[in-house]
Amino acid sequence: MSEIQPVTGINCPHRLLLDQIADKWSVLILAQLCEKPLRFNMLKRELEGITQKALTQSLRRLQRNGIIERRVITSSPIAVEYEITPLGRTLKEPFKALYDWTRNYLPQVEQARLAFDASNPD
Repeated sequence: MSEIQPVTGINCPHRLLLDQIADKWSVLILAQLCEKPLRFNMLKRELEGITQKALTQSLRRLQRNGIIERRVITSSPIAVEYEITPLGRTLKEPFKALYDWTRNYLPQVEQARLAFDASNPD
């Protein structure tokens, strides 16, 4: 496994891309789209708490980066569907590894939080 290189500098292209694909909504959107293509409104229903603006912005960032594709369905009524691209599918394993880490280490993280909170009262 290669070493993790520090991502520094406010305009570092790696940092900007990491910010765009690893934010909360992008990860959740990609988890949904890994299963199947979805229309905008279905994505919004599946992602409890996301606003229309946040969903639109996240989808546009992911589309711009080649992670998802947007397709207009011209049947009546006209709809928009989003699908993960082959490039986007390459994120499935790293995201799964991160999710598995959260499942495996959540008890230790909770213990650390409790210890921190006990020694740092508000």
